[in-house]
Amino acid sequence: MTEARKPGFSDCNNATLRRAARSLGRFYDDALAPSGLKSTQFGLIFQIHVGNEPAMGTIAETLIMDLSALGHTLKPLIRDGYVETFPDKDDRRVKRVRLTPQGEVKLDEALELWSVAQRRFEDKAGAEQAAKLRAALDAVADLDLEMPVAAPSK
Repeated sequence: MTEARKPGFSDCNNATLRRAARSLGRFYDDALAPSGLKSTQFGLIFQIHVGNEPAMGTIAETLIMDLSALGHTLKPLIRDGYVETFPDKDDRRVKRVRLTPQGEVKLDEALELWSVAQRRFEDKAGAEQAAKLRAALDAVADLDLEMPVAAPSK
């Protein structure tokens, strides 16, 4: 193992987290490949499924995405007939999202593949360690990490 590949190669939390995220993302992308979905798309259709026709703003907030990134990720899912958007019945400015029947079938297919990957990860990392990892990452996601706005220098 090269020096740069050893765990803890960097004191930067962001670099280390991104390294782990790329590795785990690749693992789940490979597992989900037979479904034709990327792990980001799977996460999104799962969130739509559990959200009961959520507003796009709600999804973006839950996934900590901006609306334009959400729209970009939704486009292929809409194109492929898995997802549809529609105006809110009470406020037509609000766009809601739901899975189509085809999307529900795709979600079921992807959930089977995801379950295999999830078990494999937990077998490698340990179920307790995996649960601690998710809890730690949820705690990081919930931190208020906004940088204070610096006063303009004179």
